[in-house]
Amino acid sequence: MLGERALYVNGDLQTARRWFDTAYRQAEQCGDPPALARAALGLGGVWVHEHRTSAEEETVRARQRHALSLIDPCSPLALRLRVRMRGEEDYRAGEHAAMLRLLAQARGSGDAMALAEALSLAHHCLLGPEHASLRMELARELIGQAAVTGRRGDLLMGLLWRTVDLYLAADPHAERAVEELRALLDDHAHLAVGYVLDAIEVMLTIRAGRFDEAEKHAGECFERGVTAGDMDATGWYGGQLGAIRWYQGRASELLPLLADLVSSPTLSPIDNSYLAALALCAATAGERRLATGHLARLRGRDLADLPRSSTWLTSMYCIVETAHLLQDADTAAAAYTLLTPYAELPVIASLGVACFGSVHHSLGMAALTTGDLDRAVEHLRAAVSANLALGHWPAATLSRCRLGQAMALRSGPQHKAARVEQATAAQEAKDLGMVLPAVVGRAVSAREACRIRRHGRHWQVELGGRLVLVDHSVGMAHLATLIANPGREILAADLAAGTWTREADNASPAQPVLDDLARDTYRQRLAQLQDEIDELESMHDLERAAAVRLEREWLVSELSAATGIGGRPRPFTGSEERARIAVGKAIRRALSRIAAVDAAIGEELRATVQTGLRCCYRPK
Repeated sequence: MLGERALYVNGDLQTARRWFDTAYRQAEQCGDPPALARAALGLGGVWVHEHRTSAEEETVRARQRHALSLIDPCSPLALRLRVRMRGEEDYRAGEHAAMLRLLAQARGSGDAMALAEALSLAHHCLLGPEHASLRMELARELIGQAAVTGRRGDLLMGLLWRTVDLYLAADPHAERAVEELRALLDDHAHLAVGYVLDAIEVMLTIRAGRFDEAEKHAGECFERGVTAGDMDATGWYGGQLGAIRWYQGRASELLPLLADLVSSPTLSPIDNSYLAALALCAATAGERRLATGHLARLRGRDLADLPRSSTWLTSMYCIVETAHLLQDADTAAAAYTLLTPYAELPVIASLGVACFGSVHHSLGMAALTTGDLDRAVEHLRAAVSANLALGHWPAATLSRCRLGQAMALRSGPQHKAARVEQATAAQEAKDLGMVLPAVVGRAVSAREACRIRRHGRHWQVELGGRLVLVDHSVGMAHLATLIANPGREILAADLAAGTWTREADNASPAQPVLDDLARDTYRQRLAQLQDEIDELESMHDLERAAAVRLEREWLVSELSAATGIGGRPRPFTGSEERARIAVGKAIRRALSRIAAVDAAIGEELRATVQTGLRCCYRPK
């Protein structure tokens, strides 16, 4: 009784296992076959594959077989044991046909509990994307069957499966199902169901682009999973952290974690998503040999042989992204064929653990890798729309970025629509704290000059079909002047003072004193710099404020050195060196900020921007 209450009423999987283990030993000592069978049945839990190590799994299976051999094979208890054992076997094999046959037998048995358990286990064996409609039917039937069994756990499981199914189908009203479940859990907690709902909340927070909050909630969710005794707690936390790092552009940081996780006995035998994620992280980190090896392991003899588990779409997402980074057109083409029937679905891991947006995104990336740019644009445009409908802002931004890149590759970097999509994606990424990926398969062209434009507090930098958005800084302003005048050498002192013009540059360079116009320009520049210092300090951006203050101090000393007694001008005395240092530091900081967003653009500009007493942008 204690085990059944812990399992079916409280959803406390860990406590239930202990009670059922004790009950099994006691029933064995007393020679009570029905009690032995109930205990063996309860050891299975509410999910499939709750016992992950081989030793635990075989022990429970042996106990269930032994109990089944001692009771009437025609009894409802025997049917329930066969249902549990078949569910485990079909799940491990990635099959479901035998489980559905036993489900039909349970329907005809007249035993309400056998039918409820068969419905839930059959649902668990049908989590591949091709069984969406059948799963929904099973969930509805289980909700109705709960009224017959009178077990609250059956109702919660039916409602949970329905909630998961709605999310897997991208139903816009899925959150209504969450609220219905939450209301029931408010009356009495069910740890196992509550843990899944917490995981879904983490997924929704990632969709909203609140990465810091999502990471904090993922850690809390992990602790709840451990408390509930859910063996997926570690794997689910890894999946949630992986989604966050992927959209932050920090996937390579997960290499050590995933290398350990793929060998964990806690993972499902048909779950390949962590190996696929490891391949993707390796490719992102530039570890091509490692990524290629993992991808080959996933492909096996045929990519179509990969089991259609609850993480199959996530595995395929990672496979497609890895193939793109490695420019593996064969793998991309195979993935495209397999994913095409599921274009309208979202890529959601397991029971709502993490979401990677629309399958259209993966189809678009596969087409981009194979060189079918028209089809890539079509799918990526559909992905943007679908991801917006999901409320998945990071996925929409990533799809928009890839859409702009595909359009630029198809129609040229100056294509208006491509530039609009890339600029929008860059701004959205800035707002969300994302780092967008660079174009793969096309290096920055040495024949193309950079373009840079100011947009409020940001600068838009475009080079070779790539586009990034970086914060305003003094160095960016200097860089903009150089890039707008390719090949022209400009004095660092003129950049610092903001006094350079083409007309002044064409005049005699040997101007020994500051004239009235120059002094007025310097004073205006001083006021501008002071305003910028005040604004940066109000934003607590002390590093950039210090950089601007350095330039202001140079201008103050410049005016002092150029003004004698009574405000009369006097000759310059060699302050060019101070200007060289201040301007050089400011430009190098700006280039570092650009490189942090797009390494290829940063590398190209570092190679073509010259600093010193005279500065110049010399595109190759």
